[in-house]
Order: sequence, then structure tokens, then C-alpha cells
Amino acid sequence: MTISSVLRTKDKIGYGLGDMASALVWQTATLFLAYFYTDVFGLPAAIMGTMFLVVRVVDAFVDPCIGALVDRTQTRHGRFRPWLLWFAIPFGVSCLITFYVPDVGPTAKIAYACVTYTLLSLIYSAINVPYCAMPGALTMDPRERHSLQSWRFGLSFIGGLIVTVIALPLVSHLGDGNVQKGYFYAMSLMGLLGIILFFICFFMTRERYSPRNDTSGSMLTDLKLLAANSQWRIVFVFNILLLTAVVTRGSATLYYVNYVLLRPDLVFAFIVSGMVASLSGALLSERLLGKFDRVRAYQWTIISFVIFGALIFFLPPTQIWLIFGLNIIFSFIQNLTTPLQWTMFSDVVDYEEHRSGRRLDGLVFSTALFAIKFGLALGGAVVGWVLGMMNYVPGQEMQSPQVLTTINALFTLIPCVLFIGMVVLLSVYKLNSRRVNSIARELASKREARTYAGQTPAFHSATQE
Repeated sequence: MTISSVLRTKDKIGYGLGDMASALVWQTATLFLAYFYTDVFGLPAAIMGTMFLVVRVVDAFVDPCIGALVDRTQTRHGRFRPWLLWFAIPFGVSCLITFYVPDVGPTAKIAYACVTYTLLSLIYSAINVPYCAMPGALTMDPRERHSLQSWRFGLSFIGGLIVTVIALPLVSHLGDGNVQKGYFYAMSLMGLLGIILFFICFFMTRERYSPRNDTSGSMLTDLKLLAANSQWRIVFVFNILLLTAVVTRGSATLYYVNYVLLRPDLVFAFIVSGMVASLSGALLSERLLGKFDRVRAYQWTIISFVIFGALIFFLPPTQIWLIFGLNIIFSFIQNLTTPLQWTMFSDVVDYEEHRSGRRLDGLVFSTALFAIKFGLALGGAVVGWVLGMMNYVPGQEMQSPQVLTTINALFTLIPCVLFIGMVVLLSVYKLNSRRVNSIARELASKREARTYAGQTPAFHSATQE
């Protein structure tokens, strides 16, 4: 029984534009929102930090609820694409109002910031959970899903690169001396582009496989199913380790360039060169790794970039261009694995359907996002905790040798230890290429058999548009 479901380049670009839309807005929020709240909006730093923590925790627990709703969605457009249509405009509008500074008193300002940031986070989840879960409905071919994720992250990195390069110049140009107006107009433009790209994503993609799930079960029942799924448990912990490592390294980058290398003038070049390398790695992932067993390829790729990342720790800061080169190589190899990370979620969905008969795309991807958000929070906390223990002094040009060594370790060795933990988890992960292809063939056979037997097809062509 064939599982071939070849996607056209148009399909892959269309899907990838959805993540470019997210990157245009979310990358801006990630890079500039904290500064905007304290230095432009006028929010006390302590209140901002508390707001970020509370909203992210609430948001993380909302994700599985959205995933359960997605699994119970059935429309003529499919299960996932309608969410892009429903929430594209609210997503763009929520970005716009988040970066607006109302002319009200301090208490009302705090309330406005809390409400708008919460809306931004929740609406982002409402559009991002179904978007991330879409690949299983676009193609049943595991290798095509890998290619789809390569395009997705390639276009996502392009969106992030655009934000990194033009966001602040846009603020300056559009604000014409008024920073508050500059941020509002710049984010209005980013939000509008995000809306357009999500609509394009909707119209350029088609859900070829949309299961008619039994919707009578509760979310708690589905969560219990996942908890009993050993491969889901591995992937869940795997993503916590991954994001903690990535965020720890990313959060330490500015400290490393400013204090260890003593080259604040190179911060922009250091970050952008790494992003370009990341973009290249994501785009070439399927071409370079697609012919190999996905689990073994993932393990050896992690070991490779860990070697390059750890080498940086032992180089003297005077070897600036060698450090630059190693960071570029690290970023390229590390992002070869990003599409593989997301194909693992689709593999777990197939495995759960094979194991229990329930296809839980939305819930699997929402719990994966929960793990990712937990890793994001933990990674940021690790940097703060470790620097605090080492008595780091903000703004001091010359830090103590202990602090410099710690910053160097946060950028290199500490993330590498977490990456090695991922290699260990992959050694007990069963969904290699051979197993995944076998499961996909069996699922395709069962669906076709049910159709021939005159039963309601488990899958149907979702788009009759």
C-alpha cells in the first residue's frame, strides 16, 4: 500500500508563509517587547516581569485546551486551516493594540498592558496550535513532512531576519522622533503583513487527509492516552531539554559578545550571521538528512554541533573570527535538526493512531508547545539564576574572572550538556524512519480497507472548494 503524497513547491511555500507571519510579529515581541514596556510604555520592570511570568504560565495551560478543540473541529475546509481564517485578523489587531501607549493614568496603563499582552498570547496560541498540527493533514509521507518543515523554518527565519534588520529603523522612520508612535506604526505594519501572510497560507494549502474523529471523549481521556504513550513522553522531555538549551545559549549571547569578547560593536553582526546560518540549515535539512534514518541522523547531528559549540569555550577572546566561524557552523548544523524536531510530533500522532485508534494532532502539538514554552521559561530563568549566584554586576564594563567564565559556560558548555541529554533520549526513541514508514503504510491500508468495506472513510478529502 502506497503512502506517497507528494507536495508541490507551492504547497510548501504556502505552509511556510504561515510561520513567516508568526515570526514577523512574535520575533518583534520577543526582541523588543520588554524594552518597549519599560522604556517606552512606562511600565515598572518588576510588574512587567510578573506579568510575563503569569501570562506565559496561563498561556501554556491554555494550549492543550485549544489542541482538544482543534481535534474536534470539522468543517468543509478541514480541521486546521479554518483557525487561520478565524484568527488572522484578531492576531494582527492584538499586535497593534499591544504596542499602543494609551494616554491614561499609571493603574489604567498597567491594566491595559496586562489585558493586551494576554490577548496577544492567547490569540497567538489559537492560531499557532492548529498551524503547527497541519502537516499530518497535508501529507501522509514522512519524508514530505520533513521537506515541509524545512520550508516552514526557512521562511520563518527569513521573517525573523527581516524583523531583526528593519524593526528599529522602521520605528525611527515612522515615528519621526516620537518613539511611541514609531512602535505603534511599525507594529501596525508587521500586524498587517502577518494577516496577509496567514490568508495566503490558508488559500495556498489544502488538507488532503482529515480524520473523522470520535468527538464524544473528553480532553482528560485524550490526555490519559498520551500519558500512556512512551514515545510522546520522550518527545515531551526532549523538547524541554532542547528549548532550555537553545534559550540559555541565546540569552547568554549578548553577555558573551559584550563582556567576554568585549566587542559590543559586533553584536548585530554576530546575531545576524548566526540567523543566516540557521536559515541555510533549515532550508537544507531535508536535502542533507532526508536520505538517512531520522533518529540516527538527529543523534549524529547533535553530537557534531555540540563539538563545535563546546570548542568556543576553550578559545581565547582574541580569536574573534574563529569564534565567529564556529558560531556560524554551530548555527547551521543545529538548525539542520529543527525540521526533524517538528516531524517527531507528526510521527507521535501517527503512532498514537496506530496504538489506540485516536488521531490527536491538536493535542499532541499543543502539549509539545506546552513543553516548548516551559523550556523557554526555564532557559531564561537559568541565565538569571546562574548570573545571580556569580554576583554579576549589570553595566560594569569589566566583570570578574568568575563571571566571565560563567558567561562563557552559559553560551557553550551548559547548553551542550543539555544537548547530550537529548542524544541519550533518542537512544530509547523507537520511531525511526523504518518504523514510521511502516506505521504510515498500515494506517493507509486500514483507511482504504474501511472505504472499500463501505464504512465511513476515516479520512476524506477536506477541500471541495
